[in-house]
Amino acid sequence: MSTITITVPATTANMGPGFDCIGAALTLYNQFQFTRLEGVDADLKITVAGTEAHRVSCDRNNLIYQAFAHLYHHLDKKLPNIAINIKLGVPLGRGLGSSATAIVGGLMGANQLIEQPFSIKEIMAMAIDLEGHPDNVVPALLGNCQLSVGKPGNWEICQIPWHCDLVPIVAIPNFELSTEEARTILPKSLPREDAIFNIARMGLLIRALETGNGNWLNQAMRDKLHQPYRQGLIEGYEFVQESALKAGAYGMVISGAGPTLLALTSAENIQAVENAMKNAWSQLNIVADVRSLSIDTDGAKVNR
Repeated sequence: MSTITITVPATTANMGPGFDCIGAALTLYNQFQFTRLEGVDADLKITVAGTEAHRVSCDRNNLIYQAFAHLYHHLDKKLPNIAINIKLGVPLGRGLGSSATAIVGGLMGANQLIEQPFSIKEIMAMAIDLEGHPDNVVPALLGNCQLSVGKPGNWEICQIPWHCDLVPIVAIPNFELSTEEARTILPKSLPREDAIFNIARMGLLIRALETGNGNWLNQAMRDKLHQPYRQGLIEGYEFVQESALKAGAYGMVISGAGPTLLALTSAENIQAVENAMKNAWSQLNIVADVRSLSIDTDGAKVNR
């Protein structure tokens, strides 16, 4: 097999109290095509298409290539001459798992070209090691909403049922927030009552996602572990949140490390919530791409 294409969904992680352990795959995608280069001098050729394509590295520092190479090195195999064609659909640096798509795509592409020596579970473990935590790479690989618990070498993955009436809406502003900055601002310790607050809401969140209970979601999407500290890094956070809730959103959270904001609502309130979030940021002279999505149920897909 000389050419393989991998399509990987965007993800939203944390979802309030589920810091670094819960994530869901969304119907927004990056696509990576891998082609062996035969009879040419170049050993690596990377091309990129899509919005923000100019920001993607086209040398060995490219994260997709690094993940691709990681799998070959894991097998102590020589890297092939390879062309990687990238089609971007997931915004970069916005809290929607763009790095997770690159890691999963690179690992899956390499695994397919070597005739699949590794299982999906083994690919998942490699992806978690490369990313550093599971909340984005696991749903990017498996699809759906996933809870990840454990440690390297001993991960337990549990799919969380997502009620069909719950609609995720993402509001993606035209500014970035680095994951490093978002992590640096977090406190090193928390009061016991804040820990209890989050534990209770994490349990409620799982049940609320399964049942679609809006009242439960309103409570369950609250958090004292990371959002109170990070929301100050996102201009207009409180105003957008207030506008979304008034328009019929059950709750709103920071997607991943931000600055994208995620609201959950019912089908009948989609347009109202979309307009409210977009208009709120517009009043602050911030342009935002606001769209309703669905939960991706397939995860990373191989197209031959």
